[in-house]
Amino acid sequence: MAHPYHPAARSFYEPSQAFADSGPDTTTRECRITPSAPPHDRRTIASESEDHMNREDIEFKGEGGVTLRGWFYPARNTSTPAPVVVLAHGLSCVKEMHLDDYAVVFSEAGLNVLAYDHRNFGDSEGTPRQEVDPVLQYRDFRNAITYATTRPEVDASKIGIWGSSFSGGHVLMVAAIDKRVKAVVSQVPFITGPRTLSRAIRPDFIPVFRAIQEGDRLNRFTGGEPALVPVVSADPTAQAVMPAADAYEWFSKTSADRAPNWKNELTARSMEMVTEYAPGTFISRIAPTPLLMIVADNDRVAPFELALDAYEEAREPKQIIVKQGGHFDFYSGPGFDELSAAARDHFVKHLRG
Repeated sequence: MAHPYHPAARSFYEPSQAFADSGPDTTTRECRITPSAPPHDRRTIASESEDHMNREDIEFKGEGGVTLRGWFYPARNTSTPAPVVVLAHGLSCVKEMHLDDYAVVFSEAGLNVLAYDHRNFGDSEGTPRQEVDPVLQYRDFRNAITYATTRPEVDASKIGIWGSSFSGGHVLMVAAIDKRVKAVVSQVPFITGPRTLSRAIRPDFIPVFRAIQEGDRLNRFTGGEPALVPVVSADPTAQAVMPAADAYEWFSKTSADRAPNWKNELTARSMEMVTEYAPGTFISRIAPTPLLMIVADNDRVAPFELALDAYEEAREPKQIIVKQGGHFDFYSGPGFDELSAAARDHFVKHLRG
């Protein structure tokens, strides 16, 4: 029998005006969320400048004392302590890759926002540079929550977390274990390393990556520098962490336009640790914290079917939005407008309602 949210079960879907020009929408009837504010793209340049002027550069200590850096956006139009939403990005990404856009949407709804760079990336400290350690990133996320609760602007009893892609997996694990969290949004989430590897990476790439990892392990053991692998490549036949064409297009454009500090490389050991990580196994423990999951039905990076399988394991209260599009389609344009508003409404309902 087809999964009720699977493309084979299209009768469960209804059209959406936001995606009317690009084909039928795949948002489920039972969990549809309608934005209640104008799209972000209609904001004026003046108001965007004001938001960035109000933004504060911050730093705090992550696991093991590593200094992590980011931004704090105060809640707009409030003079009393307000809820806070902590944001973190995906594999290799830095905060300049549209986290500021989400932060503005949330802060305008009366929510404080903390967005930061993972250790070893962007403005945050940590070595080896460009290395993803999922467990340390998860623990750092909890440190970010703790830092946020120390700020006088924040109501420490009302904490939300938002993560996309790899951090979409982190927030599932954080919400399951850290019950300070009162609302969670997981966008195009990474669910499980082993199953993602088998679905999202070309089979002929896997032996090559394993050979690189084995050589890197020996090299590190003898004091050598970490081996590096590209995140994306213009050549579809070249080995890359994300070989999909839409990944190359998004990272190339976004880094050029917004994030010149992004680097197209990860340590080889990163991929070994990523394949050992399975945050989706914690999803049944999130309840009673309200969960909103947002997924793309043509996701070539974090396979759509894995997110649906995980969602089935989650307990109420939960909602899912399934949209037509790829992994990177929700960071800008109509996808961003609709889904940032959906996330905002989820946080407002459960943190301010």
